[in-house]
Amino acid sequence: MPFKRLTMAITLGGLLSACAQQPQPKITKADVVNHYADIAHAVYADSLTAAEQLDSALRLLLANPSEQTLAQARTAWKAARVPYQQSEVFRFGNPLVDDWEGQLNAWPLDEGLIDYVDRGYQHELGNAGATANIIANPMLQVGGEQLDASRITPELLAGLNELAGSEANVASGYHAIEFLLWGQDLNGTNSGAGERPYTDFVPGEQCTNGNCDRRRDYLQAASTLLTGDLAWMAGQWRADQTDNYRAELTTLPADEGLRRMLFGMGSLSLGELAGERMKVALVANSVEDEHDCFSDNTHNSHYYNEKGIVNLMFGEYLRIDGSTLQGPSLLQLVGQQDAASAAKIATQFKLSEQAVHALVDSAEQRGVAFDQLIAADNPTGNQLVQGTIDSLVQQTRAIELAANTVGITNLSPDTADHEF
Repeated sequence: MPFKRLTMAITLGGLLSACAQQPQPKITKADVVNHYADIAHAVYADSLTAAEQLDSALRLLLANPSEQTLAQARTAWKAARVPYQQSEVFRFGNPLVDDWEGQLNAWPLDEGLIDYVDRGYQHELGNAGATANIIANPMLQVGGEQLDASRITPELLAGLNELAGSEANVASGYHAIEFLLWGQDLNGTNSGAGERPYTDFVPGEQCTNGNCDRRRDYLQAASTLLTGDLAWMAGQWRADQTDNYRAELTTLPADEGLRRMLFGMGSLSLGELAGERMKVALVANSVEDEHDCFSDNTHNSHYYNEKGIVNLMFGEYLRIDGSTLQGPSLLQLVGQQDAASAAKIATQFKLSEQAVHALVDSAEQRGVAFDQLIAADNPTGNQLVQGTIDSLVQQTRAIELAANTVGITNLSPDTADHEF
């Protein structure tokens, strides 16, 4: 299915002109926090729906492995990333989400933990599980410990995450599924993604690279775990529950709800997106630090991270069914206190969204994906990525301005120990 490009439905000019035409009822901090929770629920519900559609595509692949069903599964994986990447703005300010997120989206991963890899594969030094190859080995020898992996189940995969204490041992989530669908991207900083053959999922004599039955079991178990995790998180944000995280959040003072919201926005903008997902890869010219490194879908993942931040500033979210959820926004709250600050923030957000979307344009219009942009011999590409980082730094300052304007001081978004 084609991606839906999400653009701001409200320009600041439209917002201000509408205000000039008729008096608008004032919104409260509690209104904004409640709508924040509404958007969270919608995003996680959409992520669950998209993951269920991915699961259906994976079942078709396993029932009838072919070039066509593999391509359909890959398309469904990319579509599932659209709502999920917009959910990451809820991570850093909400401990429940941050503690849970690793099982779904941890990266980079040592893919040798999961399946066969190229002979030149370079894994994290000192990682005892980096070459465990769960798919090939019903009994895993990790250091002095032997683990029973004879039955590949969702519970087994969940238990193998961070095996031997290494964060690079990622057994589940979107990127484990991505690796199983694409295989390693062996193109370095040249054009091209992973090229796993569909015959890796064909049972019997036509199986390539061995262990097709276990590889099939692994793919299904990872998908089942993914949908189960997303169903649980969607439930944590339902408005009709009294014992979930949303109920806890909305009973706190509204200032605390706003602080969590703003901290999540700033931390994703600065430490995570500008830092971990762009600066680390750029400085090291490292495709291993690319976010969606097997599929070359990184440009879209970065863009939808940015859209998640934009959604909260403008109080709207375009759902995967085409409907728009809209309500009291942080920008409106700022505008009630200081129209000039609101105008400055809106302008910067528009510029930053355009800067991140330039990575999408590079990949989809010029055929130069993120892993090519960060190559050491591509100064023009490096400059494009650096310009995007710089714009995200400015966006974070706009988030801090919003916080100060509405009375949330000393926000200090997480930098992930990066200097900008």
